Amino acid sequence: MPLIFSYGTLQQRDVQRATYGRLLVGTRDALIGYRLEPLEIDDPDVVRLSGKSVHMIARYSGDASDRIKGTCLHLSDEELAATDRYEVSMYSRSEVELQSGARAFVYVGAPLDEK
Repeated sequence: MPLIFSYGTLQQRDVQRATYGRLLVGTRDALIGYRLEPLEIDDPDVVRLSGKSVHMIARYSGDASDRIKGTCLHLSDEELAATDRYEVSMYSRSEVELQSGARAFVYVGAPLDEK
């Protein structure tokens, strides 16, 4: 069962119900070495669903003092595919090690040095 780390709208109950048809079970964790930046969303379906035209995007900084708090969510393979469809093209799925030592997928942007 895939594990994803969410630091944004995938933690919202309405987004979970619309994307997965259920509420997800999760545990708190953190992503180290990444920094959040605002991202303007132009997909009207994502804006309608999340209620936000600006989302945050995690970008690798490599700085161990940078930390993003979020939630690890357990998904089925089908729900992971639904998450790929929900996330706009500026996000890419990457596998990371979290502060807890767990390995999870996370949706991130380009590293800060590639801005």
